[in-house]
Amino acid sequence: MLNQIDPEIKKILKKSLDNEDLTSKEALKLLKVHGKEFIALQNVANEICFKKKEDIVTFVINRNINFTNVCFQGCKFCSFSLPPTHEDAFLLTLEEIKAKVIEAKESNCSEVCIQGGINPELNFDFYLNILRAVKEVDKGMHSHAFSPQEIYYMSKLYHNSVENTLKELKKAGLDSIPGTAAEILVDNVRKVVCPNKVTTQQWIEIITTAHNLGIPTTSTIMYGHIESLKDRIQHLEVLRNIQKETNGFSEFVPLPFVKENPVLSKLEEYPLVPSYGMADLKLFCVSRIYLNNYIDNIQCSWPKLGPKFSQVSLNYGVNDFGGTLFEENISRSAGAEFGQFLSSEEIVTIIKTAGKHPALRDTLYNIKKYF
Repeated sequence: MLNQIDPEIKKILKKSLDNEDLTSKEALKLLKVHGKEFIALQNVANEICFKKKEDIVTFVINRNINFTNVCFQGCKFCSFSLPPTHEDAFLLTLEEIKAKVIEAKESNCSEVCIQGGINPELNFDFYLNILRAVKEVDKGMHSHAFSPQEIYYMSKLYHNSVENTLKELKKAGLDSIPGTAAEILVDNVRKVVCPNKVTTQQWIEIITTAHNLGIPTTSTIMYGHIESLKDRIQHLEVLRNIQKETNGFSEFVPLPFVKENPVLSKLEEYPLVPSYGMADLKLFCVSRIYLNNYIDNIQCSWPKLGPKFSQVSLNYGVNDFGGTLFEENISRSAGAEFGQFLSSEEIVTIIKTAGKHPALRDTLYNIKKYF
């Protein structure tokens, strides 16, 4: 197949198969391929994934706990957050959070994923008590909690450094951190889509500090809005450089922008450049190839892509199906139509009918069961 395609693309893909790092320029060229070159890209990404994972596709039994939707950040891509005066605004009590952890335990979850809006009513002790409440219910339950933006905000509440804030959170029961609030790690894009969030450099510092304290994180990208293809590669370059230094990322999760409800979809001065099908698949493939020697696990987001397209992605360099989620609210509020929950039985069927071998994992990718 490589002999039938553009010689320049052949050279880049051959380099990938030899496990050599691609340059950002080479990765950008791969994001633009079509036709036979696209099919070759898919084959190479799938081959690299097979060498690492042998057609095993993992998933985790977990549940989301969004403890508040009150937020003053004003991110233009978000439809989940509300002002405190809104009739649908909520803040869960610690007892309500604990009840959700009990439900998670009864449903055989190994992880709770805890995130919320930046709510001005909260103090640092509230965040610590959330973590303590999880461990009171089940010492073995993994607390995958608090975005870098939340941690930055907590450091202000605590009047202390990010490092000391993370130490306190770890002491209270924090096991790992979602690598969210990343959106696109290019500041001129961030100034439009999330002007009040941490800068790219602040995000990097929070993540690397966590890694250096032995707190692993995931990594994400939110794509398909106003960013360019070059911005996507620049984002991947930031992640790769962090991983070279810390080796603290457990996975990479491409998150397509859900455009139905957010304010960002209505800004005439910043027209959307949405991602449709082929562009999603190219990003999955290029992520697998570009991050090949550094991040082993590429995860699809079924709440945003839908189960059918997520299944397709399993043949485009993706080796993880994410989690059961139990109460996914953020994608749904933006207009995603694919529900809040997939049972482990359904996920196993989706993986098997993609021609892959399903395996249950924990948050840190230790395999618990093969199917």
